[in-house]
Amino acid sequence: MLTINLGLLLAVIVIFRLRRRTHARSRTDEKFTVVIVLALGVVIAPTPLGEGILDFLGQLVSGISDSSR
Repeated sequence: MLTINLGLLLAVIVIFRLRRRTHARSRTDEKFTVVIVLALGVVIAPTPLGEGILDFLGQLVSGISDSSR
């Protein structure tokens, strides 16, 4: 039986949708892309990869805010 990782499937869909030219997209199409990206974020967030991304972004923001002082 073939199983598909939902996170991987959503990532592939996002990549293909973002490769299209910007002026060829309607507002509905852009809203649908945003919904897919949010769903991908919800799927990735509780995984070790998502936690690593969150940790990295937290350190990046902390470093930027420290350098601006």
